[in-house]
Amino acid sequence: MPKLVTIYGGSGFVGRYIAQQMAREGWRVRVAVRRPNEAMQVKPYGAVGQVEPVFCNIRDDESVRSVMVGADAVVNCVGILNQSGMNKFDAVQHVGAERIARIAAEQNVTQLVHISSIGADASSESKYSRSKALGEAGVLKHFPTAVILRPSVIFGAEDQFFNKFAKLAGWGPVLPIVGGASKMQPVYVDDVAQAAAKAALGQVKAGVYELGGPDVHSLKELMNIMLGVIKRRRLVLNLPFVVGAVIALAFDAVQGVTIGLFSNGILTRDQLKNLRNDNVVSEDAKGFSELGIKPISLLSVLPDYLWPYRPSGQFAAIKASAKNLKPDSQV
Repeated sequence: MPKLVTIYGGSGFVGRYIAQQMAREGWRVRVAVRRPNEAMQVKPYGAVGQVEPVFCNIRDDESVRSVMVGADAVVNCVGILNQSGMNKFDAVQHVGAERIARIAAEQNVTQLVHISSIGADASSESKYSRSKALGEAGVLKHFPTAVILRPSVIFGAEDQFFNKFAKLAGWGPVLPIVGGASKMQPVYVDDVAQAAAKAALGQVKAGVYELGGPDVHSLKELMNIMLGVIKRRRLVLNLPFVVGAVIALAFDAVQGVTIGLFSNGILTRDQLKNLRNDNVVSEDAKGFSELGIKPISLLSVLPDYLWPYRPSGQFAAIKASAKNLKPDSQV
């Protein structure tokens, strides 16, 4: 019988790509999510019955254990960018991650892969970054042979980074940002998925790997690259952090007043703290080279999914080509 992998958060941005990779390897894939009825898009990733979404709440031991029974490998992709309701950073990214590792050890799972973040830092002012670091520590406490992947900003067709800013660029002549000087090393989602799949297949040595793409740019530079791809001329305005703090406070307040009906997907106070720091691979860190993966560059992927934000959408290239046509000469 084919081997089984349980992917917690397998219907999310990164999880979907990992599920596809594991299905292509011939594994049965159990996608553990809070709303299985909203994750049916994962089923066609494999043959009939090969990929199945199942209910799981990572805040509950029995729920985590029930979907892990019989699994040869486990991948934890669960993560949040903004706290809302019961989904707090500590509950999801620290306690939840440790719970998965503890139960994986109890179930004698062979391989455990944990998706973290380059910004993981137990001493960080950011709750997000602290919870990521505590989650890593909890995973290694119970499962010392785990593979921990720390990606930088992840880009891809469904990302919440370039898509968000490209949409904002359509609102007016100015694109405001905060932390424009901070360095980032965007990594393609499929490269992260390949790394996770290799680890789940037992082809990767235990340890922590930092994953960044081949290019390092400041946030402001990334915005200008994105604007070039979507063919829009905008002034990228780098706002002072004090102004960003006021904006983040306002959006957080609206989320609080609406009791989560409005989710702050623009800028939170916690995200603002992370924007003060670079998000790049450390010089002495293990990364893609140790995994035998050559990461894909930004410009080889961005045009494939950002074209809807161009003024003429899918017809932008045709219109640009038409401008170069010479009118018929008069006979």
